[in-house]
Amino acid sequence: MSGHSKWATIRRKKEKTDAARGKIFTKLIKEISVAARAGGGDETGNPRLRTAVLTAKAANMPAANIDRAIKKGTGELPGTVYDEIVYEGYGPGGAALLIQTLTDNRNRTVSDIRHLLTKYGGSLGETGSVNWMFERRGLVTISTEVTTEDDLLELLLDHGADDFSEEENAFEVVCDPENIEAVKNALDEAGIEILSAEITMLPQSTVKVEGSNASTLLKLMEMLDDHEDVQTVSSNFDIDEDIIDDAE
Repeated sequence: MSGHSKWATIRRKKEKTDAARGKIFTKLIKEISVAARAGGGDETGNPRLRTAVLTAKAANMPAANIDRAIKKGTGELPGTVYDEIVYEGYGPGGAALLIQTLTDNRNRTVSDIRHLLTKYGGSLGETGSVNWMFERRGLVTISTEVTTEDDLLELLLDHGADDFSEEENAFEVVCDPENIEAVKNALDEAGIEILSAEITMLPQSTVKVEGSNASTLLKLMEMLDDHEDVQTVSSNFDIDEDIIDDAE
């Protein structure tokens, strides 16, 4: 597919560790709470909450954690109020960066993001400087060990999937955000286990980043992704596999 996100593939490999899964749960709880606060605790009438819960379930988050996060959002339980801020900028090699955050301290977050970008050869951009390079899409990943490309084609093309590719022992299925639940349900009914399901920002085209710029960019992406206020980081970089392997 044009504009495949290599960072999504790298991040998926990182998420296999217990520590990484703990950070994922923290980010998902924030998103569920914010979604519930914005649109109410009923998934039926709140598409954002429904998607957040779907993502949490795909990450194997316990139902009790999901329920508490919803109640914190609706005010039934005490919880922190977060602001949603999207930062746009560039990394080394000219790669575009779209950094989505939920924060209870705007000044701290912008200071930290600017510091990391500067430290690793990037820069903070104006609002709208890179957002147009990305498209909001549904992304579902399935292990190549549980199904075949032909079976997926037959199953998913009639359930709203637009495209899919094989990346690092997984099939990545791309769909319209509104169709992600239909894709997941089709896979569930077929008994095909899902590795992850999320709404993400995919680049419409990619930029080749090489040499020391590539290594530095990967470090920057990791540092941003690990920041407590950062929910997601999207980039349009294309980096050779040998550089990615060396960085792991």
